[in-house]
Amino acid sequence: MGALLAIGVVILLMMIGVPVVFSFAAMTLVLSFAYDVDLSSLMTTGFWSINSIILLALPLFIMTGYLMQSGGIAARLINFAEAVVGKSRSGMGTTMVVSCGVFGAISGTASAAVASIGTIMIGPMEKHGYARPYSTALVGISSLLGLLIPPSITMILYAVVTRQSVAAVFLATIGPGILLMILLCIVNAIKMRTNPDHASASLVLSKRFHDIGSTGWKALPALLLPVIILGGIYGGIFTPTEAAAVAVVYAIPVGLFVYRDLDLKSLAHCFIQAATTTGVIMIILLFSFVASRIFTFERVPQELTSLLLDVFDNKLLILLMVNIFLILMGMIMDDVSVVAILSPLLLPVMESIGIHPVHFAAIIGTSVVIGCNSPPMAPILFMSCRIGNVGMSQVLRPAFSFMLWAALPVMLVTTYWPSLSLFLPRLLGYVG
Repeated sequence: MGALLAIGVVILLMMIGVPVVFSFAAMTLVLSFAYDVDLSSLMTTGFWSINSIILLALPLFIMTGYLMQSGGIAARLINFAEAVVGKSRSGMGTTMVVSCGVFGAISGTASAAVASIGTIMIGPMEKHGYARPYSTALVGISSLLGLLIPPSITMILYAVVTRQSVAAVFLATIGPGILLMILLCIVNAIKMRTNPDHASASLVLSKRFHDIGSTGWKALPALLLPVIILGGIYGGIFTPTEAAAVAVVYAIPVGLFVYRDLDLKSLAHCFIQAATTTGVIMIILLFSFVASRIFTFERVPQELTSLLLDVFDNKLLILLMVNIFLILMGMIMDDVSVVAILSPLLLPVMESIGIHPVHFAAIIGTSVVIGCNSPPMAPILFMSCRIGNVGMSQVLRPAFSFMLWAALPVMLVTTYWPSLSLFLPRLLGYVG
């Protein structure tokens, strides 16, 4: 009962606009009173839990995302993607989806993708015949590829709170991420076929090859970044934390000296933004670790497992209930909050029905993609609306269409077909 009350307090406070950090602090306070525990010792335990070398990757990947926004990296990636895809009816939309996917393979955050890709792409897409609400909805759902395509800050948090291998969790979400990217491109292409007002035919083949070569050469420093990060991690050259440090060290000179879109003032601003974002995440993690310890002491996960197994005797139904619950929580909370609170709470339930923790990472990721774009709070979709300068009511219809035909199928396939998530971790020896 105390756990339900605490989670209810978090949801209520966040819905009325209380900052996430204070909402989590209130949750911890409610738990301490409900279960009569001494917070002083638990706060010390929580502090030592966040004193982790793995968590050093968070500020570094966050910093990389801000450097991409300010250093001209995102613009070059978009130009290259547009040259590859071409200027067909669906080309601009496909360019946006692919750019968000590549951006996610560097920055690891959805918000950074919305800010960078949305700012650059929504205006030009409108000139090419795309309705502004449609483009806004597309960038909202596509930006969440950053949660699935590694490196992902959300998946780093999952690995830390559930004590799983970061590299294994990264691999688990590659398949769902690529599948979501493909389905979004297909849905966009189908929708554009029904839009006769959409502009322009394909370029002449020779001109297109010329554009690919030209934009590819300019984008090469940016394209090398995900190769360095992922190749270094899975090639055994460095750890995820070291990869994050290499990404920052690489992105700064690229922005300053290669693209020259980054100056000392904007670099300082990137550091300040990264520090602020990291501070918020770390405080959330501190309170989530304390709450998880209280849940463990009071056997809340075990009671939740028993309750679900008593009510549902079918593994498929339990998985469906978990999917729905994660989507509902994603509607109210951001991805960091969902992972921090629910991962340690639901993981024992998943393990009791034979779901591997690495597979569960992919289930959470694909469920949050839907939740973060669904009202009432829809944090990512609201951010897209601010950047696209359109009302939420205008964006809901295309957003729900993308979720129905792309995000929902990916979530269901990921949930009920474990091999999609576990094939790569098993292939590389991270999962037995």
